[in-house]
Amino acid sequence: MKKTITTSLLTITCMMNAQIWPDAKPPIAEKQDHIREIHGEKVNDPYYWMIDYFKKGKDSTKVVNYLTAENAYLETMMADTKQLRDNLYQEMKARIKEKDESVPVFKNGYYYYSRTETGKQYFKYCRKKGSLSAPEEILLDVDQMAEGKAYYAATGFSISPDNSKLIFGVDDVSRRQYSLFLKDLNTAKITDLGIKNTEGNAVWAADNKTIFYTAKNDVTLLSEKIKRHTLGTDPSKDAVVYEEKDNTNYIGVGKSKNEKYIMIYSSATTSSEVRYLPADNPNGGFKVFQPRMKDVLYDITPLEDKFLITTNKDALNFKVMETPINKTGVENWKDLVPHRKDVLMLGIDEFKNFLVFSERQNGLSQLVIQDRKTQKKEFLKFDEPAYMIRSMNNPEYNTDNFRFAYTSMITPSSQYEQNLVTGKRTLLKQQEVLGGYDKNLYATERVFATAKDGTKIPVSIVYKKNFEKNGKNPLLLYGYGSYGNSMEATFSSTRLSLLDRGFAFAIAHIRGGQEMGRQWYEDGKMMKKINTFTDFIDAGEFLVKEKYTSPEHLYAQGGSAGGLLMGAVVNMKPELWNGVIAQVPFVDVVNTMLDESIPLTTNEYDEWGNPNNKDAYFYMKSYSPYENIQKKNYPNILITTGLHDSQVQYFEPAKWAAKLRDLKTDKNAVLLKTEMAYGHGGASGRFDYLKDVAWDYAFLLKLEGITK
Repeated sequence: MKKTITTSLLTITCMMNAQIWPDAKPPIAEKQDHIREIHGEKVNDPYYWMIDYFKKGKDSTKVVNYLTAENAYLETMMADTKQLRDNLYQEMKARIKEKDESVPVFKNGYYYYSRTETGKQYFKYCRKKGSLSAPEEILLDVDQMAEGKAYYAATGFSISPDNSKLIFGVDDVSRRQYSLFLKDLNTAKITDLGIKNTEGNAVWAADNKTIFYTAKNDVTLLSEKIKRHTLGTDPSKDAVVYEEKDNTNYIGVGKSKNEKYIMIYSSATTSSEVRYLPADNPNGGFKVFQPRMKDVLYDITPLEDKFLITTNKDALNFKVMETPINKTGVENWKDLVPHRKDVLMLGIDEFKNFLVFSERQNGLSQLVIQDRKTQKKEFLKFDEPAYMIRSMNNPEYNTDNFRFAYTSMITPSSQYEQNLVTGKRTLLKQQEVLGGYDKNLYATERVFATAKDGTKIPVSIVYKKNFEKNGKNPLLLYGYGSYGNSMEATFSSTRLSLLDRGFAFAIAHIRGGQEMGRQWYEDGKMMKKINTFTDFIDAGEFLVKEKYTSPEHLYAQGGSAGGLLMGAVVNMKPELWNGVIAQVPFVDVVNTMLDESIPLTTNEYDEWGNPNNKDAYFYMKSYSPYENIQKKNYPNILITTGLHDSQVQYFEPAKWAAKLRDLKTDKNAVLLKTEMAYGHGGASGRFDYLKDVAWDYAFLLKLEGITK
């Protein structure tokens, strides 16, 4: 029987096992003068040389040697947690049902699903024709394909309209540069199409031989061109059907659910544009639906007799409009679902007889079903204080069955199917947590912290019911707060390893996300970015004030842009945190945004600003973590990165760690962990990533003096 550790016992354990770091010397990063001169000021960046691996690749042994030395230092500092890490890994792995199968999804005459096998890291992508009792056809054995690879990602599975061919993308470097492959499903032959550096997906035209795909820039990794390829032809001669001239835009290509149109999307943070082409005329020219408009975002949903448009035109929180099939200009758009100040419209799932709208209200997601004939509406809501609900796996247009996913911080991921005519709801599958998980042993709350300017910040919290709010127990606060990405209150089986050891876990739904509507995002970006950081600090102080924890037991975690958040809050309020985990952190904001050769930089101007503009430069500089390290005490910090990271390059966290160590005045640890074979998303195997989680948890538990 598994032993249960009570909160009071944990408190005693923490007192008896005060964490002591080994007396080991960290690597000393060499300093070389590198002067940045812009807007009338000169700034020296002594660790700029760490960019060499990015610039020179394998010729830069100096960088690799330094990162290797950092990893060795990490191992020394965390040596006493090796058994704990192994235990955590096995414990988390034991909760996963190894032999499992996804809920089959019906499309164009076949049921598609993936299944996993005991001991295997990846999966098999399969289908059955017409009936679930039909013989299984294994389309891709990714377990076999990934053999011998440190990293392997197969994605973008796209079946031809006649069901005879499969296109998919492969990245075996972890750089998100996918090569396209074709599998003939009649002969089982797999062919490398010779199409490299794509986004990983392709879209079929109706003729079963023409595909459209997104080509990326080799250096900046920006999605720059949409190309057309005919099977059997030389890919070097593929026609460019669209080239994006604005390097602040992302582009992509897709297909409407009703299979009638190929659509090209071009979008920045503040404006977008759509082109469309009948799928049965692949060699035709794409038409612009509506030329891009300043500060207007729009997306389109084709129906039989009209287009629906989800847009923020004269609608901060977005609304739904409609226009005739042959009159797509903005002058023809008319309101279908008007703008509402308290509801954020996110998107539409279209069916022949129904529409399903995805929305957010009061910080929570909701689904609204509307009968296209009667206009009658039904709201799908749940009673838990914090949860996530979303449309899921609905590729068929001609069906009255709608699928959605539901989860909360104590309810495992659940997939439902609801008949849109009768209202009958069926639970298709709930994530099985092995080992006897009982949700009744845990509690979840949704509270509101008050920001310095009076804004109410939602905070979702989960803990075991024996957790005492006496200020003596550990709590991990997670945050992101960028790009309008909402952090949902979802279930995590790995998180149980913290909760069962007395931790509470909380998510601060700070500005910069979109939890409370579009204005929530607008108030946490560009020249208002500071709100993101102060919101997170205010949430942490609220949790201390309400005795969920104390600064001696409060921890923070965030990744990527959430890593920027971590870097900012340790500069602004270092005494509030006992430890911080910054995963693949975007911490060198100014230098990165000034270098257009660094992947994705120009796409980010609408989020952070362009530092070539003086006002944007100095505002960015005021919060950029790397720029604002001072001679003062800092909390314990674990920093993670990947050598092949395509989103946040390895040298940002490496430089940050070196500068922190050079200037900080305390004896707390700054640890840098570099995955030499991975990129932004970490390991690709379904179990390997648990080793990274085990490192994170061992760091937190070590700081609490918890050894088991």
